[in-house]
Amino acid sequence: MFRKIAIVLGVIVITATPSFSQLPLPFPLPIPLPVGDGTPEDRAACESDVRRYCQGAIPDNLRVLGCLQQNRQRISTSCRGVLTKYGQ
Repeated sequence: MFRKIAIVLGVIVITATPSFSQLPLPFPLPIPLPVGDGTPEDRAACESDVRRYCQGAIPDNLRVLGCLQQNRQRISTSCRGVLTKYGQ
């Protein structure tokens, strides 16, 4: 009898596990992620740098962010300030 119960419980756990992967995280992510496109001032500060160094990454915001991080030494100080503002 115990063996049948253990098998049934095992099957339930195995089949229920994929559905748990769809649940939201119970805690916030440890790194700050960029929210949308930022403020109009943020966009203005980085617009020329994005056009100059990251044109191929548009419209993917995460690729643009990665490109700006890779070119941090070349971008303007105002755009570097925006990256710092968002913890990047």
